[in-house]
Formats: sequence, structure tokens, C-alpha cells
Amino acid sequence: MAKKISLKEKSDRDLAEIVMEAREAVRAERFKDAFSRKAGIIRKAKLEIAQALTELSLRRRNVITK
Repeated sequence: MAKKISLKEKSDRDLAEIVMEAREAVRAERFKDAFSRKAGIIRKAKLEIAQALTELSLRRRNVITK
């Protein structure tokens, strides 16, 4: 099992970088040849995107409500 990355200790800039890299991985993998495409890579990248964006959203929402 892959090691879970801790997003709470990352800065906003690091989270944005994670999102950018994961989106590029999804884009690159989707446009490969059908036989060399790996669904697991796409799934993992989408999960990383969702987790990072969720953390960014929570941080923004907490700043507004405080």
C-alpha cells in the first residue's frame, strides 16, 4: 500500500504544486496509446487532486469563518 501523504503540514503553494503535477499526470496518461494506458495511475492522480483541493478549500473556508 502506498504511503499516505500528510496534507495538513503542506503549505498552500505545495498543495497547488501537487494539484498541478497530478493533473499533468492524468493528462499525459489519458492521451497514451490504449494498450499502454494504466488506470491505476489515473485513479491515484485523481485521488491526490481531490485530497489537495479539499484541503485548500477547508483552509479557505476556515479563514473566512474565523
